Amino acid sequence: MNKKLAAALSGGAVLVLALTGCGGSEDNKELDAWAKKVCDLVPAQNKKITAAYDAITKAAEDTESTPAELQKADSQAFQDLSDGYKARATVISNAGAPPGAEDGAKKLQEAVKQLTALSASYADMKTQVDGLDTKDQAKFATGLKDVSAEMKKVETQRQTALAALKDLESGDTKQALAEQSGCKAASTSPEASASATDS
Repeated sequence: MNKKLAAALSGGAVLVLALTGCGGSEDNKELDAWAKKVCDLVPAQNKKITAAYDAITKAAEDTESTPAELQKADSQAFQDLSDGYKARATVISNAGAPPGAEDGAKKLQEAVKQLTALSASYADMKTQVDGLDTKDQAKFATGLKDVSAEMKKVETQRQTALAALKDLESGDTKQALAEQSGCKAASTSPEASASATDS
């Protein structure tokens, strides 16, 4: 049953930053400083989020695990995902709108809103998993099915958050981010390239 949960997560490539290319942005020290603020923290966040997705997949594939072990692994992973996306929202919020970006403040607000909502949804998923009955195999399997169905809704929400991030990180902002070492590392990681530039 837990394999359904993993299937719902596969394709859940990590939200890092929407980087598709590098290239010389014009000399804009303010924008470069903004990009550095954001990118310096990306590798650590990306690592936490990726590890959480990996943990859920690993738990799903482990046929030897007991319901209690599966519950513990999934619960921790959902907590880490919630923390990871919350941290992403905080970093972007603290950095502020990208200097010179058209509708930057509005795009920033939308990206922070979507990432915060995604974080809350993963926190809800943790609560749902924590409430599963691990002593009754049949009830546990049914509960996992419900978690898997909920996960599909969260995946749609994740795509919305990704779209908001891409909108924020477009034009000159995208170029400035692409030149920062932290974002370069994230965009070239195997996890980040799981779906094009789903960073």
